[in-house]
Amino acid sequence: MAEKQNAWDRIVNQIRSALERQKYKEAVNTFLEPLLGDQVEVFNLLEDEEQALLLEHLNVGATADLFDRLEDSETLEAAESLSIERLADVLEEMQPDEAADLLGDLPPEQASQALEEMEDIEDVLPLLKFPDETAGGRMTTAYIAVRRHTTAEMTIEFLRQVQPDDEVPYYIFVIDPRGRLVGVIGLRELVVAKPEALIEQIMDTDVIHINAQEDQEIVAQVMVRHDLSALPVVDDENRLVGVITHDDILDVLAEEATEDVYRLASVGDAELEPESPVKEHLKARLPWLYLNTLTALMAAWVISNFEDIIAQVAVLAVFQSVVAGLGGNASSQTIALFIRSIALGKLPSKGVLGILGREVMVGLIQGIAVGMIVGLGVYLWRGNIYLALVLGAAIVGNLTIASLVGTLVPLVLRSLKQDPALASPVLVTAATDSLGFLIFLSLATYFLSKLK
Repeated sequence: MAEKQNAWDRIVNQIRSALERQKYKEAVNTFLEPLLGDQVEVFNLLEDEEQALLLEHLNVGATADLFDRLEDSETLEAAESLSIERLADVLEEMQPDEAADLLGDLPPEQASQALEEMEDIEDVLPLLKFPDETAGGRMTTAYIAVRRHTTAEMTIEFLRQVQPDDEVPYYIFVIDPRGRLVGVIGLRELVVAKPEALIEQIMDTDVIHINAQEDQEIVAQVMVRHDLSALPVVDDENRLVGVITHDDILDVLAEEATEDVYRLASVGDAELEPESPVKEHLKARLPWLYLNTLTALMAAWVISNFEDIIAQVAVLAVFQSVVAGLGGNASSQTIALFIRSIALGKLPSKGVLGILGREVMVGLIQGIAVGMIVGLGVYLWRGNIYLALVLGAAIVGNLTIASLVGTLVPLVLRSLKQDPALASPVLVTAATDSLGFLIFLSLATYFLSKLK
């Protein structure tokens, strides 16, 4: 990776030098030498002014290829430096789904002006009516569809005429006169079929498809489960409206993984980057810190009810953080396990009680195993068997509760149609901290005379 980074830095320096000398053709040629994926990395290493200057002299096709590969936020930023006329030309060369994404991100007035300048909007316009995070928002209209009574020879000749680019999936979809999806055929089956064979004779009628309104996370699950490189998208009347390809779904998987990681860390905006404005950081992170503060005060309130006990046995203050810390770690394990299963669609809708019972059993066994070790260590350290028993029992109780709550909260949030990753850590931490302190200090109160 270090070698790659050095190569990118070298290319950036060459482009920068050419731009400073106003050798724009040289800068463009240097930029276009590496593969497209490396061009993206090089482009992102350039300063904003350098990017704008390079785009000014880059041809429309190369600009469109670059925009197809950039992240949405990066494409939007780069597009701001283009004139409306040039932007329209680039949009026409882009993949329909990427062009639709960019148009949806542009300010309404700029998007409207660009659409007016575009000569061919038939492939892009249908995509603009779907939200970004749905199957319709992810699909492309670049696909091949034929009628069932077409022959194999006619279909091959049709492919020669349209010359689909490498972004078009190698599946050929079969539709009826009303545009409804009725079958699918792969290029291999088409090529080996007899020339006079009808498509309906060689097509597969069992077509896995998805509704355009379905969430992109469900799309990813379907494509991964069935190992698909392309997934047809239909409307409510089963008419074929688009196709989602494997590269689109890779973006979805990356976005969903980022979203889950951020939400597990109580960050509300999955598009937040280290270089994002301070205002966006505060908007995404501060509300959850307020909620954390509230839950922390709840735990403090529980402790405040045992002030006299702690005052009499100060050593309790030393060990109460052990109980809370272990409970927090145990609940994090459970939350991560269940949120992953929910995200991948691997958590069954039935048999939840069995899963809950198993997780509680795991928490209990872990509590006993850890509680015995901690209790033994405290006894050897402090020489008080009752303190060791109180701490060990509190750990057993808190780890059991952590497994119970860490399982229930994601399941309840899922049943309420909420993202389980969003509030799970905050809610579970509040429960384990408060209940952990309550168990530990209640046991300490009961054995108070033995702890002094």
